[in-house]
Amino acid sequence: MTAGETLEELLQELRACRICRDTPRYLPPLPHQPRPVIQASVTARLCIAGQAPGTRVHASGRPFTDPSGVRLRRWLGIGETVFYDPARVAVVPMGFCFPGQDAKGGDLPPRRECAQTWHERVFAAMPRIELVLAIGRYAQDWHLGDRKGRGLTATVSEWRELLARPTYPRVLPLPHPSWRNNAWLRQNPWFEAELVPVLRQEVARLVA
Repeated sequence: MTAGETLEELLQELRACRICRDTPRYLPPLPHQPRPVIQASVTARLCIAGQAPGTRVHASGRPFTDPSGVRLRRWLGIGETVFYDPARVAVVPMGFCFPGQDAKGGDLPPRRECAQTWHERVFAAMPRIELVLAIGRYAQDWHLGDRKGRGLTATVSEWRELLARPTYPRVLPLPHPSWRNNAWLRQNPWFEAELVPVLRQEVARLVA
C-alpha cells in the first residue's frame, strides 16, 4: 500500500489489473480476459488465503461459489451470510484470476505475478486481520515461508505449533476443500476430529 492510498483505491486498481494478459512476466499471456476476485475490508479480522479462482468462481466473480466453498464453510462453521460479508471475512487468494487449465483439465497454478504485485499492499491495507487461513500449498508457501517445500501433510500436521506462534497475524494451514483431497481427508481423520473444532472456535470469535 503506497502512502496516502486507501483500500478502496487499491481494490479499484487491483480489479482493473491486466498484467497477466498484457505484460506477463513468467508464462504466456492469460488465455482469457482477466477477472480478479477478491473480498476485503479494513474491518475484517479473518482472512481466507486460497489458491486461485476456478471456472465457477471466474464466472460468478465471487470467491468459493462452488462445492469447495460448501465444504469450506462447513469446516468454518458459518453460512454464506457471514462468509460473504467483507466487513468480517476477507478472501485473498494467491492468484486473483482464473489461471486456465492444463492438458488434463486441472487448474493451473496461480500466476506468480499476483503475489509479487499485490499481496504486500493488500495486507498492509487490512491492519485488523488477526488470523490467516492458508489453504493449500501455494498459500502456505507464501504465508509460512519457513515451511516452503515441506508438503501439505507435514505443514498441516504442525497446526498447533504454527497457530501458537507469537506472530501477527497468526497463520493456520488447511488442506484445500476440493473433492480432489477426499483421499487425503480419509487418510488424515485427525484433521476433522482435532483441527476443525479449534478452527470453528477461532472463526466464531473473529466474526462475532
